[in-house]
Amino acid sequence: MADFTAETVTCTIRRWIVPAAEPWGAAAAEIGKAWAVAELAYREAHGLTDEQPLHDDALRFHVRDDEVVIEFQTETPTP
Repeated sequence: MADFTAETVTCTIRRWIVPAAEPWGAAAAEIGKAWAVAELAYREAHGLTDEQPLHDDALRFHVRDDEVVIEFQTETPTP
């Protein structure tokens, strides 16, 4: 008899996309706004208060050709 379990997980990726067209790149103020909103959404998704620190890797920043993307992922077990 096999000794294992299986599970199905649904992943949700939330993204905030800031334009960063050349030659100027992304504006610091716009990165700051998107970062603040992404952090708030992360806190809500994980039930964290404002006083609780986020893990260093809570939010991920990706640079694309003409945009900066801030994102995080959550997983939900499927019954």
